[in-house]
Amino acid sequence: MRLVIATCSVDYVGRLTAHLPTATRLLLVKADGSVSVHADDRAYKPLNWMTPPCTLKDETVDGAGTWTVTNKAGEQLIITIDEVLHDVRHELGPDPGLQKDGVEAELQRLLALHVETFGPGWQLVRREYPTAIGPVDLLCRDDRGTTVAVEVKRRGEIDGVEQLTRYLELLNRDPLLAPVKGVFAAQEIKPQARVLARDRGIECLTVDYAVLKGTDDPTQRLF
Repeated sequence: MRLVIATCSVDYVGRLTAHLPTATRLLLVKADGSVSVHADDRAYKPLNWMTPPCTLKDETVDGAGTWTVTNKAGEQLIITIDEVLHDVRHELGPDPGLQKDGVEAELQRLLALHVETFGPGWQLVRREYPTAIGPVDLLCRDDRGTTVAVEVKRRGEIDGVEQLTRYLELLNRDPLLAPVKGVFAAQEIKPQARVLARDRGIECLTVDYAVLKGTDDPTQRLF
């Protein structure tokens, strides 16, 4: 991974155009080729980014100049650098992946056993489906045979939606799986996560842990 702190402006040219005026920002270049631009006021999302596959053309001299990042659709992220304050590279090595807590692991197991929770006619393809960036909790096929990636959380927040988005971007490059839809399943889903999921075309499902365990029958509740 390369981390660069620089005074720069940023322009995105593609289906939409966007401009970030000159300011000091953090630029991340990851081993997968992705490039993202970060400010100091948000934790979960960059100001602008380009996901792989993409190419980075570095036309800087003594730290000043232009980075041009181009994806396969021809869209470009153009970073105009006035001054580099810090530039360092680190080899992070393979990531072991996110370790779920006991409730999340049990939710995943129960949903795999009761895949019909997502809808009639659904079938489980595999639990912990491996990808280059970590395992997908559940890979399923719905009643129409469409591939669906399911991310399971105890509490659904924005970072979980972002995680599922990255999986979907990768899975949809596989012609044997594409098109791949996404489902975000959790005991509780935060409103902001629902909004982001809707924007990404991801369905949300609130699951009842007790019902899945068979310890609670909602038809027998007084309230």
